[in-house]
Amino acid sequence: MADSAASFDLGAPPAGYAVRLRGVTKAYPNGTTALGPFDLDVRSGEFVSLLGPSGCGKSTALRLIAGLSAPSSGGVLVSSQAPRRRGEHSIGFVFQEPTLMPWTSVRGNVSLPLRLARASRADTEARVSEALAGVDLLDFADAFPRELSGGMRMRVSLARALVTEPDILLMDEPFAALDEITRFRLNDDLLALWRKLRKTIIFVTHSVFESVYLSQRVIVMTPRPGRTGAEFRIEALEPRGADFRTSADYAAQCREVSLALARTSEPVRA
Repeated sequence: MADSAASFDLGAPPAGYAVRLRGVTKAYPNGTTALGPFDLDVRSGEFVSLLGPSGCGKSTALRLIAGLSAPSSGGVLVSSQAPRRRGEHSIGFVFQEPTLMPWTSVRGNVSLPLRLARASRADTEARVSEALAGVDLLDFADAFPRELSGGMRMRVSLARALVTEPDILLMDEPFAALDEITRFRLNDDLLALWRKLRKTIIFVTHSVFESVYLSQRVIVMTPRPGRTGAEFRIEALEPRGADFRTSADYAAQCREVSLALARTSEPVRA
C-alpha cells in the first residue's frame, strides 16, 4: 500500500466531536503496516488515552491526526474552530522528548511558534506569559533548559504547545522518561490544566496506571498493525487526586484494563 495514497472524504464530523478516524491504515514502503484499519471518535473536551505495546501504532495515529503524515487508506477528520488569530493552531503536539533549543531561554522556546507565525510582539509576550503561568513556570521565564529539571523541561514543552491556543492537544508519552514522583505530580498538573481549559486531549502511554488515572476513556490497541482491542470508560469522582489513586476502585479498573491489554497482546495461534 503506497504511503502517498489519499484518504477518503468523510465530510463534517458529528456535532460535539473533535476527531474522527475511519478505516485508517498506515503502511510504509518496506511493506510494514503500522496501523489499522483503525477507527476512533473523540468528543470535544474529552481526555482519551491510547494504550498498547510498543510498535502498535499509537504514535502513528497521533501523527496522522496532527497531519504530520498521511494515511495509506481511510479518513482522518479533525474539527477546528475558526477564525483563528495569527499564530493559533487547531492542534498542539507534545512529544516524548521536550526538544528545547538549548541556546535560548524558556521564554524564547515557548514563543517560537508565535514568532514563526509572525504574531505581533505584544500578543506574543502576553500569550507566552499566560502559557508559562498555566504550567507554573512564569518565574523561570529567563532560565535556560540546562538549568531546569526534566519535569520542568516537559512543562516548557507543554507551554509551547498551549501557546498557540489549540483546540486539541496530542501527547506522545510525555512523562515516560521521568521518575515516578515527578510523573505523578505532572499527571495531577495535567488534569488540573485540562479541567481549567477543557482541551480535547489524546494521550499515548505504555502505562495502564497512567491511562486509568488520567483518562475519561482508554482505548487498548492490539499489536501491529494496531486496531482497537478493547475500550474502557473510566469511572471516577472529579476532581481526581491521591484519594482516587489509592482507592480500591482505581485498582479494580487498572486490573480490568491490564487484563484486556494482556489478552489483546497475545500472539494469534493458527
